[in-house]
Amino acid sequence: MTAAAAVPSDDRSLLIVEDDKAFLERLARAMEGRGFAVTACSTVAEGIAHVGQSAPAFAVVDLRLGDGSGLDVVSALKRRRADARAVVLTGYGNIATAVTAVKMGAVDYLSKPAEADDVVAALMSSGGDKVEPPQNPMSADRVRWEHIQRIYEMCDRNVSETARRLNMHRRTLQRILAKRAPR
Repeated sequence: MTAAAAVPSDDRSLLIVEDDKAFLERLARAMEGRGFAVTACSTVAEGIAHVGQSAPAFAVVDLRLGDGSGLDVVSALKRRRADARAVVLTGYGNIATAVTAVKMGAVDYLSKPAEADDVVAALMSSGGDKVEPPQNPMSADRVRWEHIQRIYEMCDRNVSETARRLNMHRRTLQRILAKRAPR
């Protein structure tokens, strides 16, 4: 029996835990359009509370949330429902957190912004499948720009604070922010 077959095919309950409201709404609509019964939460506490009430078959969880780590939600889900399949999303990907996510029970680890088709493929994969590289991967310049924008938004669009956190000169950051997004 493959890992994907462990979850009953008729149970399409999905928990999405994401603190970026716009991304959460887009992903929830996209997943509903693909046949999932979606419950959306924006904090670790809400996610764990939902898992306690009704453990879903699938979960898509952001790694870093305002009130803690999304891995706590994955851990709670796996304790409550061992056959559940979880995917961890993050804009701060590195090898150590990917390994930790998989050890805690996540079936995959995707970088944000992830496409809904990639999320579905990760949730439904059987584990032995070889993952195809993306058709149009983001350029290194685009990844850098996305990271800068994310930090800028986290700092409430404060240029000085963003520059300090990125260890960058404020004027350099202002020039980058004034340019259009690279392709």
